[in-house]
Amino acid sequence: MSRQARVIVPNFPHHVLQRGHNKQVVFTGKRDYQYYLNNLLEAKQLFDVQIYSYCLMTNHVHLLLNPGEQSGGLGRFMKFIAGRQTRYINKLYGRTGTLWEGRFKSSPVQSELYFLTCCRYIERNPVRAKMVDVPEAYEWSSYQEKTGLRENRLVDMDPFFQSLGEKLQTQQRRYREFVQQSEDDNERKQIRQAVQRGQLTGSEKFVDQVEQKLGLRVEWRGQGRPKSKK
Repeated sequence: MSRQARVIVPNFPHHVLQRGHNKQVVFTGKRDYQYYLNNLLEAKQLFDVQIYSYCLMTNHVHLLLNPGEQSGGLGRFMKFIAGRQTRYINKLYGRTGTLWEGRFKSSPVQSELYFLTCCRYIERNPVRAKMVDVPEAYEWSSYQEKTGLRENRLVDMDPFFQSLGEKLQTQQRRYREFVQQSEDDNERKQIRQAVQRGQLTGSEKFVDQVEQKLGLRVEWRGQGRPKSKK
């Protein structure tokens, strides 16, 4: 059976997941993480891709990216990053073969409903994995950059982050408060399933809009709007 075509929507954020081959470790030390981040910076400039959130875990990475006008830019961006990291790791550790799963996974995200929620999902990965107690304790995610705990080299400020307040300090404080709130189970499940299956993260209306925009049928549909907390 042929695999489902990846859905890429120009000028929309995409939640991207790439795992190590057979779930093997990808980052074994600080220099491995730093090399990947350096290449992210080069790739975003080379392919004109915006980076909104990221988290580098031991054996996989989460990214929230906007490919811009060219839908093929996302694939070129990820190929560049994956190839650079593979060659670096193979040379450094005297290994051969692939470092990553053959195909990265991605999910277009409905901006107005799910953007900040997806950022939170990505940046709370180390907390859910019990690697740290709080997001700010993890060095290899975008959280510290977005909340002013370290210099911002990589992250593009999106309109949803900016809508949190008139001043940067207010935006950072409110974003910090938002991310500190754990996601509910339905929210977490939908985002996880959407990226793993290549479906859209959003409402039924969003799916319909994307189908009309791209002129194709999207096989997987989401669960609708996340439930509000009481």
